[in-house]
Amino acid sequence: MHSEPQIQERPAQPYLAIRREVTDGVPAAVDTAFPELFGWLGERGIELSGAPFIRMLEVDHDGEPLELEVGVPVPEAVRGDGPVRAGSLPAGRWLTLLHTGPYRSETEPDLLGAHARLQRWCIENGVGDTRGATDRGWALPGSVDHFIVGPDSEPDFAKWQTELAYLTAEEAHTRSAPSGASST
Repeated sequence: MHSEPQIQERPAQPYLAIRREVTDGVPAAVDTAFPELFGWLGERGIELSGAPFIRMLEVDHDGEPLELEVGVPVPEAVRGDGPVRAGSLPAGRWLTLLHTGPYRSETEPDLLGAHARLQRWCIENGVGDTRGATDRGWALPGSVDHFIVGPDSEPDFAKWQTELAYLTAEEAHTRSAPSGASST
């Protein structure tokens, strides 16, 4: 089940994240990165200011992730170190859709279907996203899945909630990429 797409004006949002190449599927990348990130945050006493997320950085031509960040919003900019890098989701107009249901499913609407719906909506309504072609597929500098309710707090996948958010193309000139190098 999906909500109706909406365009929302959002302020910049600082975050901390770990970047991963996706070689054995998203679950393998995410299942190692999130515990590492939450351990790092716990060691430093850093509080979250919203739902954890996955920021897709590059997908192949079929929409399968190649590179991503697992991240958490923080109340203010914080320096990263080691594998944890600081970044900021840029202020601007974001196209959003709330997906309720599983992440992947053969029989139920899932996140791939939700992304396809949001991309169709973009085309039908003349709203461009910020993707650009790469040798392997598409760079997605403004594509974020926020995990509002998930398996950590709700065992019934039919109740999981994921907000998909795309930075709209008119905001591409203000786009903020992750810092790249870790801060020390």
